[in-house]
Amino acid sequence: MLSLALPGVSWAHRLPAGVKFGLLALAMVAAMRVTALPVLGAGLAVTLGLYLSLGRAALAAGLRALRPIVWVVAVIFLWHLWQAETRQGVAFGLRVIVMMALANFVTLTTPLHELIALIERLAQPLARFGLSPRMPALAVALVLRFIPVLQGRLGALSLAWRARSPRRAGPRLIAPLSFSLLDDADHLADSLRARGGLAPRPTGRD
Repeated sequence: MLSLALPGVSWAHRLPAGVKFGLLALAMVAAMRVTALPVLGAGLAVTLGLYLSLGRAALAAGLRALRPIVWVVAVIFLWHLWQAETRQGVAFGLRVIVMMALANFVTLTTPLHELIALIERLAQPLARFGLSPRMPALAVALVLRFIPVLQGRLGALSLAWRARSPRRAGPRLIAPLSFSLLDDADHLADSLRARGGLAPRPTGRD
């Protein structure tokens, strides 16, 4: 669920965020319980159809999101193959790909403000214990928003290093990246304090 929302007004964008995440939860539970390869294959075909219904841009974004887990699935499949458990390896790979693709489909079609509003509604019981429901919502928003920022910052530092040295940067970029992120955290904290912090929203009651 690390992708930002894909701009659009498709049928999936118009569905309420609560409905999409509820269906996603049911699909995750079902995928964990299913072991039959034909059923998992059908689930993959349905997931592919969902992406195709949004167009090529959505399909390309979905494929990009699956890249980081391909090597993980491949390694675990090779382990199952070595253990003479080919069927289990295929089932595992299909299950992981379907689950990740469905999760990414939901985030692609759910604007960030809708996701934050949903999490804040679900976290309302925290207010009974004196905790702000905005805290978990803000945490999720920051994770989703800062991952691409972190990737871009690391890419810029890597380019700057290669422009100055023929050697690989390796762990040398950890320190400047950490300092830049700490600076961003300070600015973010100042911005939150200027906007009232994380206090619960007023209910309008006397």
